[in-house]
Amino acid sequence: MMQAPPARHRRVEIDAVARARRLAPTVGPAAGVLVVQLVLFPMPAGVFLRGVIIGGLTALVALGMALIYRSNRILNFAQADLGGPPAVIVYMLITASGVNYFLALAAGLAASVVLGALVELAVIRRFFRAPRLILTVVTIGLTQLLALTAILLPRAWGGERLLAPRIAPPFDLRFEVSPIIFNGNDLLAVVVVPLAMVALALFLRYSAVGIAIRAGADNVDRASLLGVPVKRLQTVVWSLAGLLAFIALFLRAGILGLPVTSALSLGILLRSLAALMLGRLTNLGAIGSSAVALGVLETGVAWNASSPLLIDPILAVVIVVALLARRRSSSRAEDSETSTWQAAEEVRPIPRELSGVREVRVVRLLVGLTILSAAVGLPHLLPPDKSLKASAVLIYGILGLSLVVLTGWAGQVSIGQVAFFAIGAVVGAKLVGDWHLDLTIALVAAAAAGAAAAVVVGLPALRVRGLYLAVTTFAFSLATTSYLLNRRFFAWIPTNRVERRPLLGRIHIDSPTGIYYVALVGLLLAIAALRGVRHSRTGRVLIALRENERTTMAVGVNAVRAKLTAFAISGAIASYAGCIFVLHQQAFGEGPYFAGENFSVFTMVVIGGIASVPGALLGAAFLRSSQWFLPTTWQLLVSGGGVVLVLLVLPSGLGGLLYELRDLWLRSVARRRHIIVPSLLADTAPPPEPVEPRPRAPVPAGTAP
Repeated sequence: MMQAPPARHRRVEIDAVARARRLAPTVGPAAGVLVVQLVLFPMPAGVFLRGVIIGGLTALVALGMALIYRSNRILNFAQADLGGPPAVIVYMLITASGVNYFLALAAGLAASVVLGALVELAVIRRFFRAPRLILTVVTIGLTQLLALTAILLPRAWGGERLLAPRIAPPFDLRFEVSPIIFNGNDLLAVVVVPLAMVALALFLRYSAVGIAIRAGADNVDRASLLGVPVKRLQTVVWSLAGLLAFIALFLRAGILGLPVTSALSLGILLRSLAALMLGRLTNLGAIGSSAVALGVLETGVAWNASSPLLIDPILAVVIVVALLARRRSSSRAEDSETSTWQAAEEVRPIPRELSGVREVRVVRLLVGLTILSAAVGLPHLLPPDKSLKASAVLIYGILGLSLVVLTGWAGQVSIGQVAFFAIGAVVGAKLVGDWHLDLTIALVAAAAAGAAAAVVVGLPALRVRGLYLAVTTFAFSLATTSYLLNRRFFAWIPTNRVERRPLLGRIHIDSPTGIYYVALVGLLLAIAALRGVRHSRTGRVLIALRENERTTMAVGVNAVRAKLTAFAISGAIASYAGCIFVLHQQAFGEGPYFAGENFSVFTMVVIGGIASVPGALLGAAFLRSSQWFLPTTWQLLVSGGGVVLVLLVLPSGLGGLLYELRDLWLRSVARRRHIIVPSLLADTAPPPEPVEPRPRAPVPAGTAP
């Protein structure tokens, strides 16, 4: 019997609904962004087309980041910079050497593939088993190294540093879509970008290597057991990522100019990050379409808004909405993935067996007095400008302590501490500079404001963890520093000079030495406060949550309250440091609170040792001193190559080295005094000597053996 027409229609409707549901995750985010653009930021057709072109270039960078995330489970912050050196090579070949456009392009394509493979083989593979937190910081260091390479490459042709140069199109073509006139470079982007996306999709779907990459992306260990060459595939992925980054930056060089500094590539990174969040890091179709839609939105905002800076808070809102709309999961797979972002190793205190030994107590006292004496006498040995820089290192050390609490103890990854730093600076500038209140009152108010803001930011921590929480905090920092604390949008932001008035009406702090001692005392107070927190129940709860959240909750601990407490303490310390910093600078400027500073601060603490207070101070001294006391070229080399080298040799950071030296000395004390200390000697005990079998005695004849 033939099926009735109504039944056939219902089947068609069901199939249509099923197809729509399958397509919704891919096209839904992009459609939502376009609806916002059409309603709030309408624009002419030509501007819309320019937005599609710019968004397509961003899509290539975002797709490269997605590939690396699926392969290594990290966010590659150096993705945009991977294309920088090959693009500079092509530009110099065309302009300085007179090489044919297409021959130079072929050389750039080959160089990008080689560079991606070289980065993976020489750097990334060395951290194959390292926590993802460490590897992510390594990519931040690579950003500086690649930017330095792009800056220095023109010297091979006898040229100087490039300032956003444009590459001329290979053919003369102009057409107008009102109100913009496009040229051959725009047409190349319109043709090449879709072809690159389609080629990538076909490669991943039908080629043997692409299928293996997709298989290895789900579970590296399982893929290895099944015979998949995971490490070799990761090299292929990084080569593809380098190729995509080069295509994006090369095409961009013909349209907008070539970004050859990490500051310019940060803008590309922000837009790629928003597309990644909309595509939930793994949906390549959603990531590519969302990047194009965000490019359209960006041009719409620039066409309609009074300032192009409005795009940054809008992107921050997009990122937060995408993360909050993400379904919360409590699976073991997600717990395992989150645990790879926890790189903190608990710092062992001095064992009780040795803490009462006179030699240990005397050495601890002498070391403490030596460090304190050196810190107190340092400003008298330095000229005023160097003394100001030394006090700034101390202030950034306080800022680093805020990350020790939040990431090192509580396990909540944050790349947004500069926002709280800026909040404290604004409060301090307002109270001290405009209202002429005492610094002590401003410090208390700044800490309270930072704690309140951190609790607001910490609320998403109830839904997201690990990498997703890091992106949430970065989005908040981006919105705060580019919009909420920007005097272009809010007139109440202080603009007056912040005078260093006598502390408590009696102590003069207007000299470089005076502000140095303010920073030093502020650091000592912060260290004392954190020491109290660490040895309290709150500190023990935070460590327990970091190690095993489910087990800790099972014994009755309120995880929500504990996490928000960690955020509040961290925000208070960061804002407290910001209040001292604005007095140090005597004005609230925008440079120290740039969004890219978040990566610098985070790197600073990780290379120092994210779980230890001395580690944060060592990281601040290492990174900030290199930036302020070295020439520009050496700054990028130390902040890039130095970071990679430190993490390669010392995975636990500079603080870990300090504690290893301490434990080495304690072992020698224990051996000399014949004190058995299991916590120190267990990890260095020699393997047991093999026992030689005893020869059996001969058995007399006539007896049973």
